[in-house]
Amino acid sequence: QVRVVESGGGLAQPGDSLRLSCAATGSSFKTYTVAWFRQTPREDRAFVAAIGVREADAMYEASVKGRFTISRNNAENTVYLEMKNLTPEDTALYFCAVNPYLSALFRTPTEYSHWGQGTQVTVSS
Repeated sequence: QVRVVESGGGLAQPGDSLRLSCAATGSSFKTYTVAWFRQTPREDRAFVAAIGVREADAMYEASVKGRFTISRNNAENTVYLEMKNLTPEDTALYFCAVNPYLSALFRTPTEYSHWGQGTQVTVSS
């Protein structure tokens, strides 16, 4: 069983930066596909970014591309989401999701079998 724990959310002002962390258990972490999704009261879980086995294998939702960077540290079993130039539209509950079975990037929540509890990001002046 893979356990997933997010951290790093909080309150930020427009233009600020935040870094989210996703720690996952498992000796095969380096083979996991890991993604970030976000959820608001108006929208169900929406894809933000995903990273594959190689750090160069990354995919982003259009509105965050160029502002958000996903990366991984396999030695620490952790994936990061660096978020820059935050806007109020980035306010959401951010979830980390893991697919430990397939080495491919997926945008669909149903492709991920293990989820964290979420970390809240609020961007407001």
